Amino acid sequence: MAKVQLNQKEQHYADTREEAEEIISAAKENDNLQMHKIAEKYNKYGQYFLIDLTFAYQTPKEVMESRPQNDDVPEGQMSFEEPHEGVEYSVKSDGTTEVAPSQLKIVDGETIAE
Repeated sequence: MAKVQLNQKEQHYADTREEAEEIISAAKENDNLQMHKIAEKYNKYGQYFLIDLTFAYQTPKEVMESRPQNDDVPEGQMSFEEPHEGVEYSVKSDGTTEVAPSQLKIVDGETIAE
């Protein structure tokens, strides 16, 4: 069974009410927007606005109530389609590590592990 995002909450910051309303108008273009709220706040630096957005992604009731299949996907990983194999390394007796040269690549003059 695929893992599906059901809802999402976002909080944005704006210096002016106009900026806050622009953020909300951009969010209204998303059909999944369920709730929006502008909160006017004050601190020692002055006035600012916090914008709370809540998105709910509609999922069929049958999908939500069905028993989950045992997909053995590790926690935090959405699927097995793109598993991360990790980097093979060895630890020397002095405590330093070494990565196999086949797993290294050079990016902007710096050697990194793939």
